[in-house]
Amino acid sequence: MMEKTLIIIKPDAFQRGIVGSILARFEHKGLKIVGMKMLKMSPELAKEHYAHLLDKPFYPGLEKFMTSAPLLALVAEGQEAVEVVRKIVGVTNARKAEAGTIRGDFSMSTGRNAIHASDSRETAEKELPRFFKPEELFDYPLNNWESIYAEDEKE
Repeated sequence: MMEKTLIIIKPDAFQRGIVGSILARFEHKGLKIVGMKMLKMSPELAKEHYAHLLDKPFYPGLEKFMTSAPLLALVAEGQEAVEVVRKIVGVTNARKAEAGTIRGDFSMSTGRNAIHASDSRETAEKELPRFFKPEELFDYPLNNWESIYAEDEKE
């Protein structure tokens, strides 16, 4: 099933100069980037995006970090995109993330772990409009990936 999911490349990735390396992993996998923008998260957007963490003792530090430097918001599209992206990203605690995942290869932290990815289809459906308007998403052919996807649908 074709899905869209939100990915946020966090400020620490910008500060370390690894944004391109992270972005390339999604393209190399065959996901289609249908939306992308660089922005600086406001405290208000941080509170909305991390509403489920507002009462946690670490939230003030999280907000300070997420508003400290630019981030890159992406929309990736592909078959089972949410699950595929989560596998590429790795577990939240980067020290426990497997080698070969973004967090396993690029981070040692839970909070400053280089990347955010929607954790479910339901979460993606809530997060996508928070960062992207419909007119900011694009549909375009991606070489022959669409034909590969079509073959998968026949199986």
